[in-house]
Amino acid sequence: MARGSKSFAMASKLFDPVTRERAWLLYGWCRACDDLADGQDHGGAMRAVADAQVRLSTIRTLTDAALRGEATGNPAFEGFGVVAAECRIPHRFAHDLIEGFALDAREWRPRTQNDLLQYCYHVAGAVGLMMAVVMGVDPADEATLDRACDLGLAFQLANIARDVSEDDAAGRCYLPVEWLVEMDIPPGEVMKPWVRPRLAVLGKRLAAMAAAHEESARHGTGALSFRSAWAVLAAAGIYGDIAREVARRGEHAWDRRVITPKREKLGWVARAFGQSVGRKARWPEDARPVELWTRPGR
Repeated sequence: MARGSKSFAMASKLFDPVTRERAWLLYGWCRACDDLADGQDHGGAMRAVADAQVRLSTIRTLTDAALRGEATGNPAFEGFGVVAAECRIPHRFAHDLIEGFALDAREWRPRTQNDLLQYCYHVAGAVGLMMAVVMGVDPADEATLDRACDLGLAFQLANIARDVSEDDAAGRCYLPVEWLVEMDIPPGEVMKPWVRPRLAVLGKRLAAMAAAHEESARHGTGALSFRSAWAVLAAAGIYGDIAREVARRGEHAWDRRVITPKREKLGWVARAFGQSVGRKARWPEDARPVELWTRPGR
């Protein structure tokens, strides 16, 4: 985790010991799946893989075996089997995440904003659902799960905004085709210098969408224990700063990779402590904004 996600590694230290170790097991499986699907090593640069469907089949086979409690020979998958059984994680959430890898394996690209959010659900919203269950949320508590999904969507939208250049280098583009047409950006030319001012508009749009989902997610923290809420609010701030920095930099957002510096991460840890104390008054469990995208099955 320290190699694959410094932001999540820091936030996870705020959990109580049992929740922390369960979160690590969940993360380990997600990281192993991601690395296998994208040819990565603890995250980092993606590379083209010639056997995407074979890799996807391996992920499905190992995950299903782990969920049945069977030995897989892979500690990341077996660890996930343990935490899934202990916390009663619905198997459909794991399968929803794998569907995100399936979309990438067939070189799928979003045409509409709804397509984009559907993809974000599969690769991150579903992780939010599983993390909520790990933190003690009842799998039947759909309202709180909706907020957990929102946080996953916020994280992924921030990632997409930040990683336009890296995705382009790997032959991928998660900006909806309709957005590119609207901004008159030709296919395959998102990183051309003359496109940057138009791309900056889309970066700010992604950041605004991420902010809306981040704010919605905060209204679900009242259902969590204090330490879980502390970790979630710290992570929300840390990842939210990525999207905010993309928006602030404008057309220079992709000159160098946007990160949240360690001192600012520590600032969010301190700030989130105070937010956790008054979270129920500040972010009451009111109705979720109707304009936000709704996850499958809701």
